[in-house]
Parts: sequence; structure tokens; C-alpha cells
Amino acid sequence: MTQFPVAAGPVGPVRVGLRAARTLTAELARHNAAKTALLVDAHPESPVLRAAIDALLPGDRLTAVPDRPALATALRQHLTGLGRWVADRVTVVESVAEADPADILIVGAPVTGAAEEVRATLDGLAKYLTEGGVLSVAVAAVPGTAGGAGVELERQGALFGVGTDLVLRNSPPLRVYRLRFGPPPATLAETLAPAYRPSSVPLTRSMNIDSNGVAAAGIALGLAALTRLVRPKSRAWLVPALAAAPVAAFFRDPQRDIPEEPRAVVAASDGKVLSVERLRDDRFGEPGEYLRIAVFLSVLDVHVNRAPVAGRVVDFFVEDGGFAAAMKPAAEHNVAAYTVLDTARGRVVVAQRTGLIARRIVQRAPAGAVLAKGERMGLIRFGSRTDVYLPADAADATVGAGDRVVGGSTVIAHWR
Repeated sequence: MTQFPVAAGPVGPVRVGLRAARTLTAELARHNAAKTALLVDAHPESPVLRAAIDALLPGDRLTAVPDRPALATALRQHLTGLGRWVADRVTVVESVAEADPADILIVGAPVTGAAEEVRATLDGLAKYLTEGGVLSVAVAAVPGTAGGAGVELERQGALFGVGTDLVLRNSPPLRVYRLRFGPPPATLAETLAPAYRPSSVPLTRSMNIDSNGVAAAGIALGLAALTRLVRPKSRAWLVPALAAAPVAAFFRDPQRDIPEEPRAVVAASDGKVLSVERLRDDRFGEPGEYLRIAVFLSVLDVHVNRAPVAGRVVDFFVEDGGFAAAMKPAAEHNVAAYTVLDTARGRVVVAQRTGLIARRIVQRAPAGAVLAKGERMGLIRFGSRTDVYLPADAADATVGAGDRVVGGSTVIAHWR
């Protein structure tokens, strides 16, 4: 099988740095159960190979295919030099045709070329995935560097994508696509850890800023610089300059300790519980009675939303409505985005509702994505509300109206 050519950027070949390598191997790193992986276009000094090896658990197996068959011997010697633990778990073959199907397939070099060529290559690689397996591939994100490859991967992402990440801290920036061409096993979600997200910018070991916050702060600082340039004698520039820090703080994204107890259902967001009630709702594919836990988020709360349970996204839809204050009963009819999860215990739904100020919902879990409990799945900009719907005959609430909850950490219900 022909290997991918290395993409050429405006200042030379497009290379994969450590951050992009970690993103490419994120699907491998989040599987806690034994799995198999296939790395195509590997070479001894590849950061992707290093990241893949770092992600291996004792029961895992990795097959590496060199970017050129002549490098197979050098690649074997490199792996042997890393010690017995690595040599026992990583196998080198000269071509993809010699490899067995794997749970995760990683393309170690960014793709380029005509759309038809990339489509044919992806179709060929899909044959080396187990049922429900994931293909991870990157393309240059700078206009003019990817050719038809960028267009084709965008199309593939719309059809089969289960996640995408823009890695700005690479030269040049890369966009990583994760593609799944068939449904995963129903038990997969229970074995996953929350996915790594490179666009959440780390400030400290326990605190990140969501990429939306970085962009918003950048706009505020840019506006301050423009105001200073246009009106150098005025102090009006201080208004957007001083606003940059609190705007960025609104998009803070702290690390959270996710309860490991299998029966625990966690809060989808920070905030105050507005209500806990049983109701019927026939919009989610499985008509029946649900236990709904509604949480109000003030402008001071963390607005990153998380999956309350492990499950596979089977539907996502938005319903039109108004923009009433999120703590008021009228917010029931606000604009809302519904993410429907299939779980081992039935349908679970997360509703992201807008509020009086919030007019923008960000949802990052496309249909087909598999989410771990507590995994980031989106955010709502400014004051808002999240509702978690659980099968009423399968769960009991552990919180009540007026309680404060922490997204991803507070247990709001237990499965029976």
C-alpha cells in the first residue's frame, strides 16, 4: 500500500510536534481496556510513535508500519533499544498489508494530495479497522498547504467524524480528525477515560482556559490596541483591555476528579439545582418517563459542560425558542440543544439551554462520538441552564432544589 506523502508547508515540510502527536494518539490513550493499535507512516524519531508508546497499557499491542519499507530494520532496532517492555508490545511490519485489523489506526504524517487520492487511501485504511474502530488522521490547517486533502477530510468528518481538534501549537497548525466508519460495541463507553482536548489552553496543572476564552480575550486586547491607535490621547482603550481578564476567566476550564463509582451520575455543569422532577418526553427516541434535574449557571459559574454518564451520542438537535432568564420557568421554552446518549441503562439526554444573556451554545460531541463519564462535551456562553434527563425507572436523584453542584464531580443521581 502506498504511504501518505509528507505535506509541504509554506516554509518546508509539515511536521507533527509533540502536542499534535498527543492529539493524534488521544483515542489510544483514553482506552483503559486492552486494545490493538496500528501506526502508519512511523519512523524512529517520530513524536507520534513516542506518544503511541507512552499511551500503551500492559495488555495493549501496537503494530508500526514505517514510512518507507527500507526503514523497517532501523525501526526494529530503535524499539529494541527502548527495552523489553516496548519490544514485547510493539511489532514492526514493512507494509499495511501485513498488519491485522486494529481498534485504533493512526496516520503518523499529515496527509496531502488530491481529494480522490486521499479518499482512496482512507477507504483502503478503513479495511484495517475492527468493527467500531477509530481512524485518526491530520491535515495542515493553513490555507493552501493541504490541497484537496483538507476538503476531503472535511467531507469525511461530516459523514464519519466523531471528533476534531485544531492544534495551533504546531508548525504549521494541524487539524486532527477522528473517523469511525461503523458503530462501536455498546460496552465501549464504560472503558474510556475523558478525551484529551488540545484547544483547552493550560494555565496551571489544575486550570485551563477554553479556546473560546482565548479568542474572546484576544478580541478584547485587539480592540484595546486599535482604540489606542485611533485615539492615542484617550483612555478609552482601558475598557476593553481591562475586560480581557474577566472575559477569559468566564471560560475557565478546571480539571475535575471524576467519581469512579459505576452507579454514579455526575452533574453536567456547575451551578444551582433549580428542580428535580419526573416528566414524560417523547422526543428522544425512547418514549417514557424521565427524571429531569435542572441546574442554573450564573455568570460566575464554570460554563464548560460535561457528560453525566458514559455513552454514545446517537442524536443531536436544536429547538428554537426565546431567551428568558435561565432561572425562570419561562426558560423551559428557550433555545436549547439536546444531546442524546445511548447507555447500558437506557437513554440519557443533556439539554443545554440559553438564558437572558447566553445566546450561543457550543456542542462538541457529534453523533457517533463515544463519551466517558465527566468528559467535556461543550459550553454555553454566559448565564444559562443545563438539564439532565435520566430514565425514571432506573435512577434516583441524590440532590434537591437549591443544592450547589460541580460539573463532572458532584453525584446528582445513582443508577439503581
